[in-house]
Amino acid sequence: MRKNFGAKTWVYPMPVFIISSYDENKKPNAMNAAWGGISEEHQISICISNDHKTTENILKSKAFCVSIATSKTVAPCDYVGIVSGNDENQKMEKAGFTFTNSEKVNAPIINELPMALECKLISYNKDTCTLIGDIVNVSCDEDYLDENGKIDINKVEPITYDPVYHKYIKLGEVVGNAFKDGLKLK
Repeated sequence: MRKNFGAKTWVYPMPVFIISSYDENKKPNAMNAAWGGISEEHQISICISNDHKTTENILKSKAFCVSIATSKTVAPCDYVGIVSGNDENQKMEKAGFTFTNSEKVNAPIINELPMALECKLISYNKDTCTLIGDIVNVSCDEDYLDENGKIDINKVEPITYDPVYHKYIKLGEVVGNAFKDGLKLK
């Protein structure tokens, strides 16, 4: 038997994206967003409303970075989601975030978050709040790579958002092999 909950924005896992951008004076800003994902080969789509400082910045600069929140950065990642850059001029300083300029786009990379997708704006639909970016580069702090030079998810310790209980959950153990385990059912 199933229990019906009605129309909800519940899906698992829900990413915890930290979107960073520059304003016209190169002042960095960031926000927390959970409604998003890969939508094409080199594209990311994220739902963010047009009243965010980050949205305003992206529309002007035509670029942004999307970092993955981690278990070690829960408090500052949550903070940038509950405080608006429109209201708090020292938001990034209070979060404890520092920045490096992306080499690929006109956007800041958050140094405290190990992994970032560097994106150029493709489009923004004000009616649906859909932001679409072209991923031009993925960068990762070398401390979070494995012995083969690839991103080590266990070192990154990404978190997901639980929309039912409003909790952050660290991703866990490996349970299978993609594009392999299902072959035994062919």
